[in-house]
Amino acid sequence: MPSDPKEIRRVLESARTIAVVGLSDKPDRDSNDVARYLQSQGYRVVPVNPRLRDVLGETAYPSISAIPADVHIDIVDIFRRSEDVPPVVEEALARGVGAIWMQLGVESPSGASAAERAGVPVFQNLCMKIEHRRHGIAARPAQSRATPG
Repeated sequence: MPSDPKEIRRVLESARTIAVVGLSDKPDRDSNDVARYLQSQGYRVVPVNPRLRDVLGETAYPSISAIPADVHIDIVDIFRRSEDVPPVVEEALARGVGAIWMQLGVESPSGASAAERAGVPVFQNLCMKIEHRRHGIAARPAQSRATPG
C-alpha cells in the first residue's frame, strides 16, 4: 500500500519525539545520519539499542518498553531487518506510539497490518530524512534532551 503524502506530512509536522530503533553510534551508518538530521531539525531522538548506553547526546535504551513512561513517543523509526520488525511494532503499539516508520529497505506486512488494525499510521520502505526534505517541513527549536540514566 503506497503511503499517503498528506499523512506523511501530518505525522512529520506533528511529531516531537522519535524513538530510533537500531540507532548506531557509528557516524557512517544510515541510522546515525538520519538521527543526526532529525536532531538538527528540532526533533528529540530517543535511541533504542541494547548495545549502547548513549549516542548523539541522548541516553540509549535497550527496548521501547525501557524508555521512561513520562517520555511521549510520537514515532518509532525502525532500522532493523524486516524479519525483526513484528516484535518491535507490537512493543511500540503496547507503548501507545503515534506512528510506525520503517526505513528504506525495511518492510513487514505483518507489522504493518498490526499497526493498521490498531489505527496507527504506518510507513514502510521510506527514509524519514528524505521525506522530511521532500515535504519541505521547517525545522523547529530543539527539544530537550533525555536525562542520563
